[in-house]
Amino acid sequence: MARADTPRPPAQAVPDDWPGRRAYDLGWQRRLYDAGYADVHWGGTPSVRLIFLEETEKAGAPYVGANFVGLLHAGPTIAAEGTDAQRARWLPPILRGERVWCQGFSEPEAGSDLAALRTRAWRDGDAYVVTGSKIWTSHAEVADWCELLVRTDPDAPKHRGITWLAMPMDTPGITVRPLRTLAGSAEFAEIFLDEVRVPVGNRVGAENDGWRVTMVTLSFERGTAFAGEVVACRRLLGELAVEARKNGRWDDPALRRRLGGLNAEFRALWRLTQWNVSAAEASGGVPGLGGSVFKLRYSHARQGLYDAAAAVLGADCLDLDRPWVLDRLSSLSYTIAAGTSQIQHSIIAERILGLPKGR
Repeated sequence: MARADTPRPPAQAVPDDWPGRRAYDLGWQRRLYDAGYADVHWGGTPSVRLIFLEETEKAGAPYVGANFVGLLHAGPTIAAEGTDAQRARWLPPILRGERVWCQGFSEPEAGSDLAALRTRAWRDGDAYVVTGSKIWTSHAEVADWCELLVRTDPDAPKHRGITWLAMPMDTPGITVRPLRTLAGSAEFAEIFLDEVRVPVGNRVGAENDGWRVTMVTLSFERGTAFAGEVVACRRLLGELAVEARKNGRWDDPALRRRLGGLNAEFRALWRLTQWNVSAAEASGGVPGLGGSVFKLRYSHARQGLYDAAAAVLGADCLDLDRPWVLDRLSSLSYTIAAGTSQIQHSIIAERILGLPKGR
């Protein structure tokens, strides 16, 4: 039974209205905060966070949307690696639904090989001066802050000369250019940085220690950020079975086996998520390398799920107004986003199985 003060979502904004979607997402986060739910992100244990994500997804609550980077990437990183002053400065506005963060990691020549990034930052008194560009910057067009990776020592080995900065998006010298995806959405952007001054006090971790801090960010991204999506995928499987019974495709034994196999796969992925969260709880709250195992398998399982949805829909899978069709297009990116499958294979081979590094 729902609590009397359980927050209810407002009317949702249209997909292309990004200021409206920002207001919607922040408004929902504020409702969660006022009802006492928001602090589970960093005030609770990893198990509590997982239960919260599972129950909100089961209840059909709004997705985090524009709050994704702040709540699931930058926020946990600052909570784990920031100073007391940084945590007090940046975390409460995220939880209260007052600030949106974007992720400035990838570059045109540094996507899968993130350590090859070339955006340069040099020290000038009490500020870093940043010049370069970033691409696939999530929600940059409506963001207040950016978690930014820069190269502060060009002579150091590429993994050792990187620094993690928090950059205000209203700083002079920043240009944002939205990017439209295959699905027609524009939640990504390219940003150009022309001698942008970022205070030294906005550095999280030590100078040139940004790669280690970044691994903390990516462990959250691969370890727990997709937990709600696994629940959503399991719900979609049930919807596919209902649709197949309606349109007669349930009589196809090959389709039934396909849906049954996917059901087993997502049940296993949920158990893996629970295992990863338990391991994180035992090691201080930061997810470990098991997140790469999850990310690798989940990416391919999600694509398989939406391929099955296309089989259920038949010719209707070409109708962009039908359920799941746009989601199928977005599923194509999952083997690239948050670290390509090739990168996850390398991490698993080298860091879990102990195999020699590839050439």
